[in-house]
Amino acid sequence: MKRWLVTLIPALALFVAAAAGAADRNQHKRVGGIDVYYGIMPAAIAGEHPAPHPEKSMHRGAPSGKDRYHLVVALVGADGQRINDAKVEATVGELGMAGRRVTLEAMPVADAMSYGNYVTLKGRGPYRIAIEAHLPGRERPLEALFDYRR
Repeated sequence: MKRWLVTLIPALALFVAAAAGAADRNQHKRVGGIDVYYGIMPAAIAGEHPAPHPEKSMHRGAPSGKDRYHLVVALVGADGQRINDAKVEATVGELGMAGRRVTLEAMPVADAMSYGNYVTLKGRGPYRIAIEAHLPGRERPLEALFDYRR
């Protein structure tokens, strides 16, 4: 019996570590030499900053409601530097349903540029997040698709 547990416990630890790594990979894609990362959190958390903090009033302030979330995207070039001059949009909706398109605004936070805005995630999900980034000097926008579950 003890021998079985000695084999099972490391196998379970490996499975948990692999699952965590898979979740991390789902928030990152490399498209056309650009790394696209996204994060999402309840709007109420994003709005908890004190009044003088720039994130408190970002995107015209955090909306209320249980279905409201803050979507943040970071773009990193092949040189490892954040891309500061992109025009970024996202279409967000339940899989198989029409999504809502939103412009992601530039968010200079801690000397690094990200792009974000508030989105609504109604229903049970899962959701499709389609990121479209227009970069100077590129004819076509970068497109990255992500599936998200709350």
